[in-house]
Amino acid sequence: MGMGGALMYILAIDTSTDAVVAGVAALRGADATGEVLAERQVTDGRRHAEILTSLVGETLDEARVARSQLDAVVVGCGPGPFTGLRVGMATGAAFGDALGVPVHGVCSLDAIAAAQMSQTSASSLLVVTDARRREIYWATYDQGRRTAGPAVAPPGEVVADLADMPIDVVVGSPTHAGLFDRPVGAASVPSVVGLVTVARADLSGSMPPAALVPLYLRRPDAVEPKRRRPADPQRQELAR
Repeated sequence: MGMGGALMYILAIDTSTDAVVAGVAALRGADATGEVLAERQVTDGRRHAEILTSLVGETLDEARVARSQLDAVVVGCGPGPFTGLRVGMATGAAFGDALGVPVHGVCSLDAIAAAQMSQTSASSLLVVTDARRREIYWATYDQGRRTAGPAVAPPGEVVADLADMPIDVVVGSPTHAGLFDRPVGAASVPSVVGLVTVARADLSGSMPPAALVPLYLRRPDAVEPKRRRPADPQRQELAR
């Protein structure tokens, strides 16, 4: 990619899937082009918190970029399972707060779509990722613009609903992408290229980023127990 204009160093993070993704990119704000300096993707859906900090350190070292040199953070906001997703978002927010740099949240499905669009001529895309509970997260795109979603539903329901929709390529979870009887693309998880591409306009602009909002799309598995109502003294007296 070409370089020219003011140089920015961007930390990109995503934990919306079973893959923990971290990397560093150099972005030229004047012409909105960038270069990935280092990237790590480790698939381990149960150890997001343990892995992420190490991956961030490794990629900063490989890119030869000090934490104090970072100009912004881009973090995937899902959709994704509650526990894994909040690890990446909390880490991104912590880096931004500690370094005093903006943190830009992006839809993780948009990042997968952007990465695929950077390496293919396909005009229409379907992105699907594993939502667990026998469901998938999905979104459709045309000419790089999201046209439906993000949403969550059983795979069979999505297959039926999109049966007549023109879709050139399906990307994301390979297990679920193969259900749609369409060509399957290479992009499977959010990448540094995808994350930074989606945030490119915000990174190059002067407006402060919007607040980070996680895209859970459904209630978390763990919920607080309902509080027991206090006993009614009058009923207790009548029961005696």
